[in-house]
Amino acid sequence: MNDRPDLSNLPSYRQSRRSVFSARKIALMASVVAGLGVAVYGFSPSTSPADLFSSPAHAQVNNEVRKVERPIGFADIVERVKPSVISVKVNIKEKSASNDDGDDSSPFQPGSPMERFFRRFGGPDGFPGMKGGRGRVVQGQGSGFFISADGFAVTNNHVVDGADKVEVTTDDGKTYTAKVIGTDQRTDLALIKVEGGSNFSFAKLADGKPRIGDWVLAVGNPFGLGGTVTAGIVSASGRDIGNGPYDDFIQIDAPVNKGNSGGPAFNTDGEVMGVNTAIYSPSGGSVGIAFSIPANTVKNVVAQLKDKGSVSRGWIGVQIQPVTADIADSLGMKKAEGALVAEPQKDGPAAKAGIESGDVITAVNGESVKDARELARTIGGMAPGATVKLNVLHKGQDKVVNLTLGQLPSTVEAKSDTDNDSGKGASRGTDVPKLGMTVAPANSVAGAGKDGVVVTEVDPKSAAAERGFKEGDVILEVGGKSVSTAGDVREAINAARTDNKNSVLMRVKSGGQSRFVAVPLAKG
Repeated sequence: MNDRPDLSNLPSYRQSRRSVFSARKIALMASVVAGLGVAVYGFSPSTSPADLFSSPAHAQVNNEVRKVERPIGFADIVERVKPSVISVKVNIKEKSASNDDGDDSSPFQPGSPMERFFRRFGGPDGFPGMKGGRGRVVQGQGSGFFISADGFAVTNNHVVDGADKVEVTTDDGKTYTAKVIGTDQRTDLALIKVEGGSNFSFAKLADGKPRIGDWVLAVGNPFGLGGTVTAGIVSASGRDIGNGPYDDFIQIDAPVNKGNSGGPAFNTDGEVMGVNTAIYSPSGGSVGIAFSIPANTVKNVVAQLKDKGSVSRGWIGVQIQPVTADIADSLGMKKAEGALVAEPQKDGPAAKAGIESGDVITAVNGESVKDARELARTIGGMAPGATVKLNVLHKGQDKVVNLTLGQLPSTVEAKSDTDNDSGKGASRGTDVPKLGMTVAPANSVAGAGKDGVVVTEVDPKSAAAERGFKEGDVILEVGGKSVSTAGDVREAINAARTDNKNSVLMRVKSGGQSRFVAVPLAKG
């Protein structure tokens, strides 16, 4: 009797048997290759198997196999780029004691997009690398990197913003005082200059865009631990984190933590593909989601900061919004692309060139515009005074508009033309069928102005409510036609149905800002 267990039915046993058979096949193929060695490696037909496996050619093959199998490290790259990375330490004097509602540890302006981002996604204290509190001197830590041998270095604006003293520590442990040359809040970049040193190791900003899946190395000063290197890949590109119209972040999964802000993200060529600026972190530590400013943006901003200490951006003077699928359908567009002009600013370059509300900007200087954010980045990357050619879809017709860019104002004030209580005290209004809201002529409601109809009531379960309509909104246009009564609204809706549109486009003013809303049309 055989007491050995029968393993023939086990998957692992069958797999091992297949591996043995595969090894035998490979050995057989090696014998065949040996017989054809004259053509392959220059062996003679009389070469023995022992000679084959001890030959230089076989050793070369083995070496190649080992290269493939062995994990590729980053030591050579790190050794080359690490000396260009610096740790940044700042001191900020205590703020006014009257600021009782704020937290002096915040490196951002109260209410700014970056402050809201870190309040939501930052650590327990909200902000990266900041120490101190109300009524005390604030100390901050960040990262940066040299971009020239004479001591110019890049970091984040929020690392050095408001700093009274900036010190940097190089990879060899030396400490230097640095001066802030210029900052740009819109892209969160800053240029500093190290004093008292020369011939620094510096990094090169990459020319091309990284691909999703490319390796990335983050080097910086997390939690004050200078010279820390982490690795990962590019997870995504073109990320918008709500910081502003110029958001175009690279998302990486290399661990980035507090203190990494302003540090470089290197590619495998040892070039800086981006500047690490923000993290998504419910816990305060790395969860594998970090955001870097692309190198192309850094180049443009840093060049201007070095030249004049500030950044000037082109401006055409329009409020823009994305073209959604519903909006594209209502405008008769085949694709949801381009930037929809909600309202041109009075006396701005666009208004002077004849661009109107409802126009869609589809290209700049012959280059297609994917969406509203891309238009903002493209125009913002140009110099004021430059002449540009815009392709515009105007009332269903393509046209070309030439205009000269103005300079983007430092601050833009939005003033409301309507009272916050514009809908209150008005008559109940007239129902707009199948949209779930009632409207009244604007000239019949105090503070609503003379144009359009005021929304006086919205059914919370209606299509209008789903699209964000609320009491007090003023509808100026429906389907490209001005409206002043509920009858005008109904007529425009019926016309859209006759044209077999799935939605109707409305221009709405809310809180002084205009926008377009595509409202789906109920059938029947």
